[in-house]
Amino acid sequence: MVDWLMGKISSRRKAAKVNLLGLSAEIKRLRERVQDLEDLRDLRGAIERDAGKPGIPWNQARKQLGLWPLVPDP
Repeated sequence: MVDWLMGKISSRRKAAKVNLLGLSAEIKRLRERVQDLEDLRDLRGAIERDAGKPGIPWNQARKQLGLWPLVPDP
């Protein structure tokens, strides 16, 4: 009887551990998704704020980012 009960408790703990691991993974995925959505919101806000402003020429941007001449012309 005691062995059966201990086996039952052990299997429930294993199931709970599996559920917690799955829950933890799901929370991680949701946090990453929220972060992606926040980044998208920030990007859209920047695009809206910069609407109508002239862009930076590609060669100037490469030089400012230290990519000259590492990145070829498009």
